[in-house]
Amino acid sequence: MMILAAAAAMAVAFFLAATGTVVARRLAVLWDFISYPKGDRFSRAATPMLGGCAIFLAILMPSLLVLSLAVSWASGPLPAWAAGAWADRLSIHIGGAASKAPMALIVLAGATLLHVVGLVDDKKHLGPWIKLLAQFAVAAGVVLLADVRMLTLLGEPASTLGSICWIVLITNSFNFLDNVDGLAAGVAAICGCALLGSAAGSGQVFVGGWLCLLIGACAGFLVHNFPPAKVYMGDAGSMVIGYFLAVLSVLTTYYHSGPSGHYYGLFVPLVVLAVPLYDTLSVVTLRLRERKNPMVGDTRHFSHRLIRRGMSPRAAVLTIYLATGATAVGASLLPRVDELGAVMVLGQTLAIVLLIALLESAEQR
Repeated sequence: MMILAAAAAMAVAFFLAATGTVVARRLAVLWDFISYPKGDRFSRAATPMLGGCAIFLAILMPSLLVLSLAVSWASGPLPAWAAGAWADRLSIHIGGAASKAPMALIVLAGATLLHVVGLVDDKKHLGPWIKLLAQFAVAAGVVLLADVRMLTLLGEPASTLGSICWIVLITNSFNFLDNVDGLAAGVAAICGCALLGSAAGSGQVFVGGWLCLLIGACAGFLVHNFPPAKVYMGDAGSMVIGYFLAVLSVLTTYYHSGPSGHYYGLFVPLVVLAVPLYDTLSVVTLRLRERKNPMVGDTRHFSHRLIRRGMSPRAAVLTIYLATGATAVGASLLPRVDELGAVMVLGQTLAIVLLIALLESAEQR
């Protein structure tokens, strides 16, 4: 039943995003939400935006529907169609989903705020510092109000600060990564699949369901965004998918106490998101080295550098997909291996990142 439910969640989100992107593209033309070629972009043609609206709604609408049904059913009898063979299976999860409704609504409210800020920026260009302030405000609200925390063993102050910084970092990483057609959505879907494996292994139905919606929404949008893109997600989409990945990576359980539990699982988010993190850290380092504002966009991202070394945009995107997939496979093994296996996984991840660095830095011949 759980596999069918996961497939259904992905299919619903895929359909909503794929069809919603068609509508969003037409509205973008009507409302002049158009990305025009600029010096800090690799695009060479005016392209409609608002694809992020389709991604956001494909996650928001099913989430609100499930939460409302869970709260309703938890306080009353199940509907007739669900009172039969599925009653026992549903009753196991309804109470848990209903109890998580307050936390989920806070998380969704944070996504909504980032989406609105992204829409305004896509239209009027707010500037990087206003977006960064909004990201910190949302991250602080989610951590403090919804208790979305990581590294709780370090104590509340360190856990709070670390969780806020992690959410802002990953949100920005995907905002930065949205620099070539199809890149951010595809990488987010791959990372979501890796996190889904960890959530499923821990029996986290609620987190797994959200990841299914994220994966389906990104895949549905990718139908229209894979090179050459017909529509862009804009900041309204890239910040939302980064935010959801950050929050869900915190909520996912990687460590289990007991003989089968290994603390190496705590490194899963770092390994899963190694490629987006590398892009962020490398481009910020390059900008700081040249004494430029690290938050101002340019064409120094590693996808751009791969293209300048001779790859086509599609080849560069597929290369980054493969690198992300390789780190994702390694991350899925971390909670299940011994110390030697953990060292090998971390070594493999480092090797993949260094391989990307070599590919992008090699001199053209």
